[in-house]
Amino acid sequence: SARGEDALAEQASRLAARLRGRPGLEPTAVAATLALHRPHLGHRAAVVGTDREELLGGLGALAAGSPHPGLVTGRVTGRAKVALMLSGQGSQRPGMGAGLRAAFPVYAEALEELCAELDPHLGLPLEEHLLAEEGSAEAECLDRTGLTQPALFATEVALFRLLEAWGLRPDFLIGHSIGELAAAHIAGTLSLPDACALVAARGRLMGDLPEGGAMVAIEASEEELAAELGENLSIAAVNAPGSVVVSGEEDAALALAGTWQERGRRTSRLRVSHAFHSGLMEPMLAEFAEVAEGLSYAEPRIPVVSGLTGDILTAEEATSPAYWVRRVREPVRFADGIARLQAEGVSSFFELGPGGALCAMAQASLPAELAPTPLLREGRGEADALLLGLGRAHAMGVGLDWGSLLGDRGAAAEGHCRRRRR
Repeated sequence: SARGEDALAEQASRLAARLRGRPGLEPTAVAATLALHRPHLGHRAAVVGTDREELLGGLGALAAGSPHPGLVTGRVTGRAKVALMLSGQGSQRPGMGAGLRAAFPVYAEALEELCAELDPHLGLPLEEHLLAEEGSAEAECLDRTGLTQPALFATEVALFRLLEAWGLRPDFLIGHSIGELAAAHIAGTLSLPDACALVAARGRLMGDLPEGGAMVAIEASEEELAAELGENLSIAAVNAPGSVVVSGEEDAALALAGTWQERGRRTSRLRVSHAFHSGLMEPMLAEFAEVAEGLSYAEPRIPVVSGLTGDILTAEEATSPAYWVRRVREPVRFADGIARLQAEGVSSFFELGPGGALCAMAQASLPAELAPTPLLREGRGEADALLLGLGRAHAMGVGLDWGSLLGDRGAAAEGHCRRRRR
């Protein structure tokens, strides 16, 4: 960090020269010294790499004012308000979380605890399916609704536990569909046993419904579509201004999509087994309500944005079993939720999930300078992607516990600095 852009570039140049001049100097020890024993000034940068040369390449790019895939920069003018966005069904992928489990013991321990609670409900070892290689029979099961939803819940909650251990404290949570149940547990509304029971029942009951129906994303507003839905279709989600998902009977959904294509609007059929958030979900609601009514609920300790209203979830809503039943059938008002978070002064949005689907949706509702950050990205190593996301958080002014994040390296740097002070 530095007091200005030129000073930041100069510091990067000096740091790169020092690392090149002292080949035996461990980069992680340098990181610990910079994080724990230097002031964090307003102009900030972070460089992430898997080896010394990648780190030097990022420092060189910072010194030259050039972009680099392992470099993030930012300017801090005050405390950043943070919202964590938790992904919904459709974001799953084979091996999600496997890289985090291998790299970070906190994640591995949290995932083990979550799977131990979920496995009896599922009747199978969830962790084996999460860690299975792409193309295997176990990995293909992740696309079955009864397993998809518990898998996403476990991945997102374990990732939050890791962030929590590193000192990242969100001001708000917002979840898309099943992601809202993960948010409710994180916020303390549902205990781990009750959350796992509800998540498993939700996925099982949805998955047991007859397959069929369709979900179609249409480039139109809710108001434009409302008059053309008919009795066989429902609004399933309002993801962004001009981006609405319609769900219901297949022929009707595809016919509506064709009509809007002829009008020059973009449409896309979603790859799902069921028409979620439509009338086709109604046969499962009574049994799901029985499960929900047998659980205990508490007022959220972290504000959660309701996908039902787009407003802050009230204590009455959060503790009502009927609210969680309505979340199955009624639309996800994600765009309204993002607008509410912006009105609350949130400046830093991070996605907890396997990729960046919610980031793309949220960006359509936000000004360009409030670009959301995915903490995991397809095509990039998970540990690398997560650390780059944390680097961006730091560059935006989000507080982190660097001692916990750096672990033994931080302790070694502390000991080294004490010896030098003596």
